[in-house]
Amino acid sequence: MKKMIFAVLALSLSVASLYSWAESAAFKSDSPDEYVVVKGDTLWGISDMFLESPWMWPEIWHANPDIDNPHLIFPGDVVRLVYIDGQPRLTVDRTVRMAPGGDAKLKPTIRVMPLEEAIPAVPLDKIATYLSRSQIVMPDEIEGSPYMLAGPERRLIVGKGDVGYARGTFDDEIDNYNIYREGEKFVDEETDELLGIHALGVGGARVDNVQGEVGTLMITRSYEEIRAGDVLLPARERSVDSIFYPSAPDFPIEAEILAVEGGVTKIGKMDIVIVSKGDRDGVQVGNVFQVYVRGELVDDRVAGERIQLPDERAGLAMVFSTFDKLSFAIVMEATRPMAVGDALRNP
Repeated sequence: MKKMIFAVLALSLSVASLYSWAESAAFKSDSPDEYVVVKGDTLWGISDMFLESPWMWPEIWHANPDIDNPHLIFPGDVVRLVYIDGQPRLTVDRTVRMAPGGDAKLKPTIRVMPLEEAIPAVPLDKIATYLSRSQIVMPDEIEGSPYMLAGPERRLIVGKGDVGYARGTFDDEIDNYNIYREGEKFVDEETDELLGIHALGVGGARVDNVQGEVGTLMITRSYEEIRAGDVLLPARERSVDSIFYPSAPDFPIEAEILAVEGGVTKIGKMDIVIVSKGDRDGVQVGNVFQVYVRGELVDDRVAGERIQLPDERAGLAMVFSTFDKLSFAIVMEATRPMAVGDALRNP
């Protein structure tokens, strides 16, 4: 995976829309006048100090005309709450400049920092590990793919550094494969349409030799035990967005949490969830959803019947990777535990 460059870009809005939004009490009443950025910060976390809805930071970010690239924020920079034409805005006072190749101006008191030291928009380390392992696939992507047979001495489990054997049709031009374990199949309950299959990455391998249908592999990495039956798919570098444009979907949409990474029963902050909507539904990377816990079905003893309680807000989730019919999202805020089956709606 490429070395990710952390950055955040401002979004431009019309004066009218900015005025309307600023009137909606976007800033917290107890927000600080300024904040000095430290290593480990994220823009979401900093925005949460100032804003009632931290995902809306691009809409009030004010580009400093004295800095060529004001949208990169480094440890030591000072984020300030200012008023421009009577409207509150966030600005950054640069105390560093980027290393050679960057485009920030040099000033006498400015320190030099490499571009990759810029703080991320969201905790990308939480996402990167997951992206490097998992994806959503369809049956035609795994049908006919090579699969693991065994290790040396008839071992059914292998790991990094072991020799392994796989059976199937190998492409002469592909030497490296990712190894996946076929996981849960997601089906639309109303239409019975298959939405996708969760393929959990368990390792990687290099093909050293092929004789007939059997390939001899060197296991180059393993996240857990690699077993007979695990599927080999060509290793392709996946594009990972490191620049996020947080935004509400620009049309009404409702989705559902179908699964959670790690198989936990209660979902909380920083957990990764699989969402029931994807590219074809208009979901985009950066889309923010409000999570609602489904209301319970309770007994009305007076009326002698059962009634559904209202759904309750429980947090925010931001989409960071999309597939055709499904998406991955990270829970950015949680005011109460969530669970599989809870709803995601426009914030």
